[in-house]
Amino acid sequence: MRIGRRSKSTDVTVTRVEDGDMYVRVNTVGTGGTRPFVLVPGIGVSSTYFEKLAPHLNEFGPVHALDLPGFGGVPHPDDTLSIRQYADLVGRVIDELELDDPIVVGHSMGSQVVSDLVSRRPEISTLVLIGPVVIPSERRVVKQAVRFLQSSWHEPFTVKVLAISAYLFCGFKWFSRVLPKMMSYPIEDALPNIQARTLVIRGEYDAVAPREWLKRIGQLLPTSHLWEIPGAAHSVMYAHAEEVAKLCLAHARDDLSFETENTLHIVKTDTEKEDVAPTIPEIAQAVHGRLVETTGILTDNDDLIAEGKTEAAEAVQAVSKNED
Repeated sequence: MRIGRRSKSTDVTVTRVEDGDMYVRVNTVGTGGTRPFVLVPGIGVSSTYFEKLAPHLNEFGPVHALDLPGFGGVPHPDDTLSIRQYADLVGRVIDELELDDPIVVGHSMGSQVVSDLVSRRPEISTLVLIGPVVIPSERRVVKQAVRFLQSSWHEPFTVKVLAISAYLFCGFKWFSRVLPKMMSYPIEDALPNIQARTLVIRGEYDAVAPREWLKRIGQLLPTSHLWEIPGAAHSVMYAHAEEVAKLCLAHARDDLSFETENTLHIVKTDTEKEDVAPTIPEIAQAVHGRLVETTGILTDNDDLIAEGKTEAAEAVQAVSKNED
């Protein structure tokens, strides 16, 4: 854990929650408050996908972004983990950190993980699903690969770079072993058992989680609010972090209750907002942060991982402020 530094929304601390010979890496921003967020990424990728979103969520308490076994450089066990086993690991994090009714967020395969968990934990009252998968009638690798490529075309360059580096750390062997677990998991069976108030978010160009599938999810959930963000793709929480954060915080405050349930709403965005290219110092800081984080992963040094994540997050935050 990092010590002796002024706490900011981009400061990251790294801890581990162990379960036998496995552990979950917990990357945390913020320290105050009593209502934490728990963020679970998708297959192959890491908590870095939440680095733009997490600082915006630090309103009620700390934000914990997880790296599950096999992803983000966290070692995996010999046996392939199922969605249920990943869900149990997230539950262990909640229990070990003594988190009281956290706001649980899952993206892509992470939506399966948190749906499985929350369907068995009625004490969790608030859930967010981002780009949920997989459409039951399309549980074929080729079909999902096509949908993923269609969505990726609309992702910003930064997301593509993050994806490539994350998949390299994951490795083809582990990815190919977990993929069938994701493809076969029946999220449609878990959704009706979820008692939590649920917010479901998709990007306009998210071919992995198309509109009709989102509407079907809304019908399966006992309570739901469905939102689409214009201009976004599957990794909507990275490229459109502020819009996603506003929805998540409003959902946590129950400020979306006035909206019609199970109806798809479109977020109103600032069409006049222009993208601002990062400066050379910001690029250099981000690259250096990634290198420090990578060194920490390769040397199994959580302090270096925290240092690198913080440095990269500061650069990303600086770019975001320039765009406002």
